[in-house]
Amino acid sequence: MADKARAKRLADLIREVVAEKLHRDIKDPRLGTRVTITDTRVTGDLREATVFYTVYGDDADREEVAAGLSSAKGVLRSAVGAAAGVKHTPSLTFVPDALPETARNLDSLFDAARERDERLRQEAAGADYAGGADPYRENGRDEDDAPEVAGDRSDGSGDSDRSDRED
Repeated sequence: MADKARAKRLADLIREVVAEKLHRDIKDPRLGTRVTITDTRVTGDLREATVFYTVYGDDADREEVAAGLSSAKGVLRSAVGAAAGVKHTPSLTFVPDALPETARNLDSLFDAARERDERLRQEAAGADYAGGADPYRENGRDEDDAPEVAGDRSDGSGDSDRSDRED
């Protein structure tokens, strides 16, 4: 089992080599500049690598790119093996990255929340407070004008719960 730092370095190298090879050397019209390598992960034993990619376009473009990556897998693995210099070149698996779709989903959720907030703000624009402007005032009197409650004196002479009976 390789250490995590070595696996991370190999994953970064694979990402760079695959991206460079796709944009410069592979002449498959299905790939072109529509594909972007976003991330790469390598297993702990350095035998398998998962390459995440995004595609600029619609569903038909995504299918074409997936087919193009599948056909170019051997060439890309050979390029990774030449660049990495490891005993065993990891097998490559290409997986469409869910990040753009997740970002679109989050954007739509944020838009819906903004609309609800704006609707609530408009409804609350003409509303009054439930207890009046100052709910701590009783019938328009300040707390200084309020009558004293038994046992609530600050001089200590108020009623207490303790009785002074002798048993």
